[in-house]
Amino acid sequence: MRPKLSLPQSGELFRPRLDEQINMRHPLVRLAGLMDWEQIERHFASHFTSGRGRPALPPRLVAGLLYLQHANDASDEAVVNTWVENPYWQFFCGETYLQTELPIDPSSLTRWRQRIGEEGVEVLLAITIEAAKAAGLINKASVQRVIVDTTVMPKAVAHPTDSRLLDKSRQHLVKAAEDNGLRLRQNYNRVAPRLAAQIGRYAHAKQFKRMRRAVRTLRTRVGRVHREVARQLHMLPESAKAKVQDLLQRTGRILTQRTKDKNKLYALHAPEVECISKGKARTPYEFGVKVSIAITLKEGLVVGMRSMPGNPYDGHTLAETLEQVGILTGTDRPPPTAIVDKGYKGVKLEGVRILMSGQKRGITRTLKAMIKRRSAIEPAIGHMKMDGRLGRNPLKGALGDALHAVMCGAGHNLRLILAALRLLCARFELSVQEIITALIAAAVQRRPARG
Repeated sequence: MRPKLSLPQSGELFRPRLDEQINMRHPLVRLAGLMDWEQIERHFASHFTSGRGRPALPPRLVAGLLYLQHANDASDEAVVNTWVENPYWQFFCGETYLQTELPIDPSSLTRWRQRIGEEGVEVLLAITIEAAKAAGLINKASVQRVIVDTTVMPKAVAHPTDSRLLDKSRQHLVKAAEDNGLRLRQNYNRVAPRLAAQIGRYAHAKQFKRMRRAVRTLRTRVGRVHREVARQLHMLPESAKAKVQDLLQRTGRILTQRTKDKNKLYALHAPEVECISKGKARTPYEFGVKVSIAITLKEGLVVGMRSMPGNPYDGHTLAETLEQVGILTGTDRPPPTAIVDKGYKGVKLEGVRILMSGQKRGITRTLKAMIKRRSAIEPAIGHMKMDGRLGRNPLKGALGDALHAVMCGAGHNLRLILAALRLLCARFELSVQEIITALIAAAVQRRPARG
């Protein structure tokens, strides 16, 4: 059912309103006035076509919680609990009176994310871009020159090792057999954990022959459990057979994959995780998905952000990223200038001038300054990983990767806008204080001297 409009109740007649209790010059209050909440309500309401059932939650409440979650690096539970304690968060989400109970169950955010999909979170990102224009942070010319780069958004998975993957597969197979009443001759509940621990000790001591021998033993044990469950698969009801069959297929991949194989499985519960090497000395390999990011040249505002499954070559992601920039900024065409690093070497796009790091031919002083500015995207990525939620993605599946990446960009934009509003408020207060000081000094000078 469509969201129901929230109206003041009769019990709130004698309660003071939020705008009478809080500081209306607070940056979050001013940001709430810059956001196009009506567009969010129109877009989100389109996902509720039925007129039956319980009314949906207010779209502004859900959108505000998603914004605050990614702007403040909070989990679903933390953002809902903090909302109760912070009246400014409540005002930002559209509340008229102070609330003392949880607005929603944290699991509702998961269902809303799945319902609105990637298109819905791109609307949320586009609205932050419009809010930045309304705040004077960027102008129409700012989106004509963008910096593009890629990074890795790590998944919330443990570091994949053969021993951990094998033992985790065995545990899931044993649990599936117990839940469905299958009898196993051996489950290796004592032997397998000991082998997995011993493998770690051998690896730490650099006794690799013993380590490989223990891995082979563990693989044999897990293979026995795998085959025994597979032989009894026909005894399961249809409702449980598909789930166990999928588990058997993933365990089979883990049993057969080797070091040099491609398309390996790095997490039993997240088959979409990829191993990506970015050439870093500190983290040579990261496990997650590649994300393409586009920011404005001068201000560093995110105008395009998208997950790129399959670990494509950076140059092959440029056209899709610039197309998204044109859609989100409302120009409906790619920006005419894109500044990239040497990872995009060889790519050419019609109607787009691509400036690359280290480029010498045909470079004027202005273009050289633009190329030198390319490295500004690196601290932006660092802030999204440290201050935002780009450093670890807890959402499930490829859809979770796409949603999380876009919302990380929206959270970064909100932090930039709030910082600009805080600076503007501080300057205003300073100027008011200077005026008051000047008036007091003038009054003192005009006071007649006492004889």
